[in-house]
Amino acid sequence: MKKIGVLLSFLSLAFTLAAQKPEMSFEKKLHDFGNVNEADGPVSYVFEFVNKGKQPLVIHNVVASCGCTTPEWTRTPIQPGGKGSIKATFDPRNRPGNFNKSITITSNASTPTEILRIVGNVVPRPKGIEDIYPRDMGLIRAKSSHLSFTRIEPGTRKETRLEFINTSDKPVTLAFEKVPSHITIKTDPATVAPGKEGEIVAVFDASKIDDWGFVSYQVNVTINGQKPQNNRISVSATIEEDYSNLSSDELAKAPDIQFSEPNYDFGTVKQGTTVEHVFKITNKGKSDLILHKVRSSCGCTVSQPAKKIVKPGETIDLPVSFNTHGRNGRQNQSVTIYSNDPKKSTSLLRISATVEQ
Repeated sequence: MKKIGVLLSFLSLAFTLAAQKPEMSFEKKLHDFGNVNEADGPVSYVFEFVNKGKQPLVIHNVVASCGCTTPEWTRTPIQPGGKGSIKATFDPRNRPGNFNKSITITSNASTPTEILRIVGNVVPRPKGIEDIYPRDMGLIRAKSSHLSFTRIEPGTRKETRLEFINTSDKPVTLAFEKVPSHITIKTDPATVAPGKEGEIVAVFDASKIDDWGFVSYQVNVTINGQKPQNNRISVSATIEEDYSNLSSDELAKAPDIQFSEPNYDFGTVKQGTTVEHVFKITNKGKSDLILHKVRSSCGCTVSQPAKKIVKPGETIDLPVSFNTHGRNGRQNQSVTIYSNDPKKSTSLLRISATVEQ
């Protein structure tokens, strides 16, 4: 009986202390802004609450679910019966469409975590020239500074275009420098009148280059004979074969590239030394495996296979050397192998080391 009395006394004390704790009572925990015009800028709403407890209420922290929402709150203790507020400001810039954001409050209240929510729909602002053509290139604005050919098959040609507009009060003529011999670039039309649109037209001829995988170049742009500083566009492509139309029989007879291991750790090595490892490449397929190219992730790694054509069932060495000169700390590098294996046309081997001075 004595134990039961102690337990009841303890429970009574716990309930008494809980009843004396601060209590955060909101008028509402959800606010719908409705339609918010992006052009009008940020919108705010103030959530008000009352401390209905018997102790001062202290808000420890308020965190929004994303950087687009900024909270402000009452920083001083709110006495019993006193009022406080949480202000939520939402920035609609570049966020068209519906939004649903939360604000999490932590405090010393009887319910230590509260969640408020703001919702609405952002009506996009009308797009201007700067929005449609964000890349400023002096007398013109372009939609991008990148000409991407995405994937292109070896031996084929592919065209891509980049739109621009003449924002000056004079006709403009563009010229391009440092263009690789397998790429041609021109504008259509050759001269663009003030306020008119044009296109940069590029053609990539993969038959004129012996390369595989991702390639990229930087091309200088001159406008009316002038060379604005940093006026460059990047050109990129991924050269690889298309195996998507192979039949099941062709896939069954295809080469199959396999490696002795996918990665190798040299452990701890002294700075300035060159370490080596030999990966084994085996063709477990039914036709010749052709190693088109082996590319390392940096000049400090050198790797070349013993031969480029691997017969079915044959294994060859792929020696990899890593020069640690000028390196320090943990190092992670990779070797990419491009082959005619239709399922693994691009394979990645990784090497790592901890370089000590």
